[in-house]
Amino acid sequence: MARWGMVIDLKRCNGCYSCVMACKQEHSLPAGIFFNRVLVSESGKYPMVAKEILPILCNHCREAVCVAVCPSGATTKGDDGVVTVDYDKCLGCRYCIIACPFQQRSYFDKLREYFPGQETHFDKMAGEAFQTGVAVKCVFCKDRIDKGLKKGLTPGVDREATPACVINCFTKARYFGDLDDPTSEVARLIREKRALPLHPEYGTEPSVFYIR
Repeated sequence: MARWGMVIDLKRCNGCYSCVMACKQEHSLPAGIFFNRVLVSESGKYPMVAKEILPILCNHCREAVCVAVCPSGATTKGDDGVVTVDYDKCLGCRYCIIACPFQQRSYFDKLREYFPGQETHFDKMAGEAFQTGVAVKCVFCKDRIDKGLKKGLTPGVDREATPACVINCFTKARYFGDLDDPTSEVARLIREKRALPLHPEYGTEPSVFYIR
């Protein structure tokens, strides 16, 4: 069984937010809910100022604390390393949100309209895709992965089987594949470019790595 993971090259990322919007569209995310985010800051002092860009998402940790604290078993980690939430089992207790050291979960309490007073097609789709009172998060586009595998496709290689944020990154800053396959592109990049996860000191062993 593969263990899916992602590598993000920070030198290539220009903060265009295409990953954010692609994720929004792929999952019909409600207003105010983001699975992908881009943090932008500055470092240095004038006139030597540098723009710092950090795309973030669920890290699908090997030692996922969100799974450990979930009292209902709604949050689980599959054999493929992807952490998901069963909305039918979620109690809305938000323990997982508090426990996540990367702050990559959200609580969907009610449907908010993108344009107040004007119910759009996007609002209707979000209402059909999500139920209220549950924790939501990035799932590495697991539906795309699973459907692609059934067709004999390779995630990270074939677009149809690869997360939306990866295939819509026009600067090619994102890579996806099997972390346990030493011949995969993500494994090669981690080795050759010395890619590192965020906060390895937390001991959660994230599946998202960054090339700095």
